[in-house]
Amino acid sequence: MLIKFHKYFEKSFKKLSPHVKKKTLLAIDKFSKNPHDKSLHNHQLKGKLAEKCAFSVTNDIRIIFQEYNNYTFIIMLDIGTHNQVY
Repeated sequence: MLIKFHKYFEKSFKKLSPHVKKKTLLAIDKFSKNPHDKSLHNHQLKGKLAEKCAFSVTNDIRIIFQEYNNYTFIIMLDIGTHNQVY
């Protein structure tokens, strides 16, 4: 799996607390090994974000991403609280 980070993701990531940054890196590592791990709550989005997916870092922090070729290529688009990214 190849993972790329969009500039919006990188900008939002820089604003996170050190604790949440650490949890984010652990969640991305878990995602890279098994994107369907139940603890990530990976799901397809609806509405204007219908082409994208999301998974959980914490109870309120989500990563929005787009997958291509059955998870061989991933672009991490944004990270933030539920209200920030949806």
